[in-house]
Amino acid sequence: MLARVEYNQENFKIDLARPLDISLSLRGDDKNVIAWYLKSPKIEPVKEGNWVAQVSKGASVNFNNIYFNPHGHITHTECVGHITPEFYSINATLKKFFFFAKLVSVSPQKMDGDEVITKEQLESLLEPGEAEAFIIRTLPNTVAKRSKKYSNTNWPYLTEDAAKYLRECGIEHLLIDLPSVDKEKDGGKLLAHKAFWNYPKNVRFEATITELIYVPAKVEDGCYFLSLQPASFENDAAPSKPVLYKIENL
Repeated sequence: MLARVEYNQENFKIDLARPLDISLSLRGDDKNVIAWYLKSPKIEPVKEGNWVAQVSKGASVNFNNIYFNPHGHITHTECVGHITPEFYSINATLKKFFFFAKLVSVSPQKMDGDEVITKEQLESLLEPGEAEAFIIRTLPNTVAKRSKKYSNTNWPYLTEDAAKYLRECGIEHLLIDLPSVDKEKDGGKLLAHKAFWNYPKNVRFEATITELIYVPAKVEDGCYFLSLQPASFENDAAPSKPVLYKIENL
C-alpha cells in the first residue's frame, strides 16, 4: 500500500506496507538488553492462591504483570523531565509523531580512554535544516546489541559539542542505539543531554531523545519518514516504537 504524504510543502511517497522497525522488544528473561545495573525484566502471570492467570494452566485468559524500567530494558523516548527537578511527562510534551529523519552510521573515536562521537564527525554527516530527527547507528553494528549487558562497559557517547551541534542544526528528535547519549559514569554532568535540550536556559521542551534503538544492517543510511510512538505514560520516559519508512521518490 503506497501513501502520498504532503510534508513541508513537498510530496513524499512512502510504502506503508514496508515498515522498518528500529525498536527493541521487551522479553521477560535474561536475553533482554540491560543497562544501568538492573536485573532482567519480568513478565509473569498474576497468581492468587493456587490460581495462575495462564491458559495453559487452566485459566480462561493469559493475564500477565510486567516489571521493567524504560531507561534500562527497552527502546524508550524521553523528554527533558529526565533531568529536571520539575516533573515533565513525555506524554504531555510530545504531541507530533511523524518526522523527516536522517539515519547515519558512525564509528566512535578514541579520546582519553573513551569512545566518543564528535562534532567534527557529525558536521560531515548533517547540515543545518536537513532533518527534524537524527538517528545514529554506532559501528560495529551486530545483533548482539539486542541482548547486550551494558552495565559497567563504558559505552560510547556524544561529546557536549556534538549534542550542541545537533541542536544548532534544528534536530528536535535524537535517536541512538546506546543506553544514553552521555557517558555511563560522568558524575551526573549529563553534558550531552543538557546541550541537546538547551538546559537550563531556553529549554527545548518539545525535543526528545530516544535510546536503546537497534537499526538492522539491512537498513541503509539515508533519509526516511519516521513514526515515533511512545506509550502513553505520564513519566519522563516511555517505551517507544520508532518505525522508518523509505521515501520512494528521493
